[in-house]
Amino acid sequence: MSFGKILTAMVTPFDEEGSVDLKKTENLIEHLLQNGSDGLVVAGTTGESPTLSVEEKGTLFKRVVEIVNGRVPVIAGSGSNDTKSAIALTKVAEEAGVDASMLVVPYYNKPNQRGLYEHFKQIAHSTSLPIMLYNVPSRTVVSMSVDTVVKLSEIDNIVAVKDATGDLDGMAEIMERTKPDFLVYSGDDNLTLPVVAIGGEGVVSVASHIIGNEMQEMLRLFEHGKIKEAAKIHRKLVPIVHGVFIAPSPTAVKASLKMRGIDVGGVRAPLVPLTMEESNELSALLR
Repeated sequence: MSFGKILTAMVTPFDEEGSVDLKKTENLIEHLLQNGSDGLVVAGTTGESPTLSVEEKGTLFKRVVEIVNGRVPVIAGSGSNDTKSAIALTKVAEEAGVDASMLVVPYYNKPNQRGLYEHFKQIAHSTSLPIMLYNVPSRTVVSMSVDTVVKLSEIDNIVAVKDATGDLDGMAEIMERTKPDFLVYSGDDNLTLPVVAIGGEGVVSVASHIIGNEMQEMLRLFEHGKIKEAAKIHRKLVPIVHGVFIAPSPTAVKASLKMRGIDVGGVRAPLVPLTMEESNELSALLR
């Protein structure tokens, strides 16, 4: 199975009081589907998952599934650093009708590789959903080893990994050692083309909120053998990719959307809005 090439790690829209805004969510989804998103990841890091309650996540999963109505895959961010809680939230996601679950490496409590394997195995055995692992050591401290990813890929419903290690050699080894239908997605927008070039499926993207169509064109050119043209687009997009991370994510991408006329509200504390200097820098990049 494939979830597509460009999966957008969707921001969570808030109203003026900081509550989840389902009308803005509908508007955002329609924007993303018209602008290059092959699939949506809901309540992941970019969706400000640490500040969303279980009830809010459940409501989001259900509403996004209803709005999308089968047009693209919906992947629920249902991971946690507590195995029992992750199992419970994954069941909520499954009941909401999502197409898959994305499970982040447990953060803060620093399990070893055996602990990581048991964590993901127990969740996988508790659900019929396809599972995408999410390895992001910059946020979790612990990094899942290549050996652990390969071992987990042998579990039937663990079908993909979002790799945000930045380690192309490690990703290449995962591709080489797993079955052909196990998918490797870049977790870093700036590595989209390099990861696809070594055999990856695509990217779970933040920047696709703004440049999804351009990213799709880059991959289309690459797939048609127009390597130099694809590389030229890659080089053009890199400054914008870095621009949406000039402040802790998703602060800048939410501001970028507002600059494009798509209101998704602000961010929840402890995140704070962009400074005037950051906002001016971002606006210049988008122009």
